[in-house]
Amino acid sequence: MKLAMFTYRLLVLLTLVLPAAVMAADDKYTETMQKNINIVYTATAPAELQNAVNTLERIGAAEKSKWEPFYYASFGYVMMANKESDASKKDTYLDQATAALAKAQALRPNDSEIVAMEGFIHMIRINVDPATRGQQYSGLATQNFRKAVSLNPENPRALALLAQIQFGTAAFFGSPATEACATNTQALEKFETFKPADALAPRWGKGMAESMKEKCK
Repeated sequence: MKLAMFTYRLLVLLTLVLPAAVMAADDKYTETMQKNINIVYTATAPAELQNAVNTLERIGAAEKSKWEPFYYASFGYVMMANKESDASKKDTYLDQATAALAKAQALRPNDSEIVAMEGFIHMIRINVDPATRGQQYSGLATQNFRKAVSLNPENPRALALLAQIQFGTAAFFGSPATEACATNTQALEKFETFKPADALAPRWGKGMAESMKEKCK
């Protein structure tokens, strides 16, 4: 009887305590993620970005069911590559971005945001040597951006990135940027109505679209 009562009390205690413990853990996860995501969004110093990316990768290793740490680690490496002038180092950062993103893709296949990030990596690789890489990587990036849009037509980042590659391609061939500007207009419209799924959902890209709007005037 005593054992049954003890078991009952233990079950009641666990029922009361476990959800609170899980919620606290999730809140801590969200808080830590938001801190490092903000650094990835705003940091200008490579060392600051590297520290945030290292932390995100450690969080990803500990939170094995979460795709966000690897997604934002990948984004951080892309930002580091974008700021790097040395071609070899730029490629190294992009290789690290690809490796981190592969871990996010394994957890969340065919996600529009992740597919768009894959295209973003291809797009930045063009900058290493546009003359020799332009055709290959612009094609790969375009494929990714179109797939990301098909997976989620409401994703403004996929449209904004597609507009970027269309604009660059038009400039390379000396063609009008009509298509690129139309795509960018769609992106800006989607940014106005986009509602992030949760506190950690990607929110970047609007500034990029607004900057391109000025080029389309």
